[in-house]
Amino acid sequence: MKKVAYSILVGLFCAAQANAGQQILRHEPGGGQLRTGETVLVDDGSCPKGQIKEVKAGSDRSVKTGNKVAGHKRTYRCIRHP
Repeated sequence: MKKVAYSILVGLFCAAQANAGQQILRHEPGGGQLRTGETVLVDDGSCPKGQIKEVKAGSDRSVKTGNKVAGHKRTYRCIRHP
């Protein structure tokens, strides 16, 4: 029983640490300001109450060659506010 309780506490601590490092921005960063695949949280009022916008950066470079290509655009979704 003690092992289960300890495991739960460790899991909660790890989850709290993961959310503690996430910075919440007021405005979405401009083009070229996010690294490929980087995710940021933006509280600009565009999501329903209790939610926040998650912005994931796309890429304008080929994975194989590194040359500029059409790439992937940023993705957006509303998630539960941490």
